[in-house]
Amino acid sequence: MKNRAIKLSALLISLTLGSCISFADPADTSTPSPATTSSSPETAKALDEVDINRFVDTITTIKNNYAKTINDQKLLENAIRGMVNNLDPHSEYLDENAYKALMTTTSGAFGGLGIEVSSEYGVLKVVTPIDDTPAAKAGIKSGDYIVALDGKLVNEMTGDQAVDAMRGKEGSPIVVTIIRPGQKEPLKFNILRAMIHTDSLKSKLLETDFGYIRISQFQEPTGDLLITAINNLKKQAGGHLKGLVLDLRNNPGGLLETAVKVVNVFLNSDKLTQFDRKIVYTQGRVPESQYKAIATGHDLLEDAPLIILINEGSASASEIVAGALQDYHRAVIVGTTSFGKGSVQTVLPLDKNHAVKLTTALYHTPSGRLIQNQGIIPDIYIANIKVSPITDLNIDPIREFQLKDHLANKTTVDGIDADGKSITALAKEDFQLYESLNILKAMAFKPKS
Repeated sequence: MKNRAIKLSALLISLTLGSCISFADPADTSTPSPATTSSSPETAKALDEVDINRFVDTITTIKNNYAKTINDQKLLENAIRGMVNNLDPHSEYLDENAYKALMTTTSGAFGGLGIEVSSEYGVLKVVTPIDDTPAAKAGIKSGDYIVALDGKLVNEMTGDQAVDAMRGKEGSPIVVTIIRPGQKEPLKFNILRAMIHTDSLKSKLLETDFGYIRISQFQEPTGDLLITAINNLKKQAGGHLKGLVLDLRNNPGGLLETAVKVVNVFLNSDKLTQFDRKIVYTQGRVPESQYKAIATGHDLLEDAPLIILINEGSASASEIVAGALQDYHRAVIVGTTSFGKGSVQTVLPLDKNHAVKLTTALYHTPSGRLIQNQGIIPDIYIANIKVSPITDLNIDPIREFQLKDHLANKTTVDGIDADGKSITALAKEDFQLYESLNILKAMAFKPKS
């Protein structure tokens, strides 16, 4: 028994050695960069012989007494999975299939629902449905809990198995059962899987002088797309924007380097005097987990007012952007408190086909605020409410442009565009954006002297 314990001790210690690929979960991926970790005397001491003997005895007891024959590999994999998965919701053991799936998710398109999830209460909590994907179109919302997939309970699956169940051939159906806070009965969604190709950025003018940019994920080209979008909006506005709304609602994160680049678009680094010009930094137990990004950019908006829209589906890299620009008082944060995913995951390969994804550090905003479990609290809280017509009459107010044979005006006046559509229609479509535009107008207002 002692020899087995010594061998197993060596095996367990060896699992902490070797190179790693540092990137966050699929919703928060940074560029793979080699790093090394090493076992410390503290780790070795923790592997007490009595504990190891109990571990070996447990394996032996299962092999000798379990109702069915079970092979050594499955026992060991289950043991590793149990160790890692019980650390926190984002750490997990990646077997061969899960490891391949992770690399596919972070490197290219895949068939699935277009949904970002985290493990909670033994089920999957929806961080956010990604824009223009089957999940978003079906009506799945941030904060929903996925409890069954095609009738199979999620709490009877591993996290990997549940994610695998949601992936599949393009066009294949799946029934997703969710519990939504505030709803008495579970909701079922019949969804067809699709290849997930997402446009990370969309832009448009609000009225004539105010810009709107929506970033749905922080992908590799997003930073350059943002610069191009701002320049195009400037041209459409006659050379200068009076203000910009940057919409990060339901943005689950993405590349850390891209988030840093986005922040740099709005900061004049040479004018920063606070926080050593930090954009974000991490703190962890080992040197390899330490990271710090420094501002190097120039404000492309030329100090025009900036509003960042967030909600409970804004996570990780989105929170880094909002937190940095909030700390430097460069942007007013509007909406609801963000998701609160401020931990760094590092993928540590065990061999060519297996790895552990381990939480190794926590993100901090420039001022030192922790994002994890707290999120970014908006400067102005605006709930995502639905604006209804006048309830007594159930009609909208009549305006001049609705009258027969009204005289047309080809310019935008008092919130009416050239097509006669009232900007107040935006209040019904998206109340948070409508209110953000009103705040932006107030910030940009300059009384005539």
